[in-house]
Amino acid sequence: MEIHHGKHHAAYVNNLNAAVQGTDLENMKLEDLMANISKSTPAVRNNGGGHYNHSLFWTILAPAKESELSDNMSIHEAIMRDFGSVEEFKAKFKAAATGQFGSGWAWLCVDKSGKLFICSTPNQDNPLMDVNDFDGTPLLGLDVWEHAYYLNYQNRRPDYVDAFFEVINWNEVTKRFDEAN
Repeated sequence: MEIHHGKHHAAYVNNLNAAVQGTDLENMKLEDLMANISKSTPAVRNNGGGHYNHSLFWTILAPAKESELSDNMSIHEAIMRDFGSVEEFKAKFKAAATGQFGSGWAWLCVDKSGKLFICSTPNQDNPLMDVNDFDGTPLLGLDVWEHAYYLNYQNRRPDYVDAFFEVINWNEVTKRFDEAN
């Protein structure tokens, strides 16, 4: 993860800064940039998405078992309501993550009505972008680009997804859920 953060994420930040330098986009909030990404260049889309996605990714990771999903969390109640069980949520999320062809991301999002949904996006796209068929606020995202897992898991993306479930910062996911509602 040090290489992932220090090299890959850093490159997205540096390249985004270069792509927006001297433009009207330079002082725009990242979320607003994502919401209007269809009006931007491919460099802004790819690097802005990479920066946003990774920034979220780092916040929803915690040391194993430091932040467990508990019954009294609002996100737990929403998972039970919208997926029927934590196991069903995990199965659907894993299917989205392993089913994403090539590089991309798997997401747990909340829509404007407060309903949870799972989706995946290619490359560095994300659910905030105005180029998707869905609209939602990302609560957690999993990077399924090979650079995220290849050193430890080689081509075993399903094992990487299983390991991800052990390091989710459910306090942060709950905070994001509560702020979106």
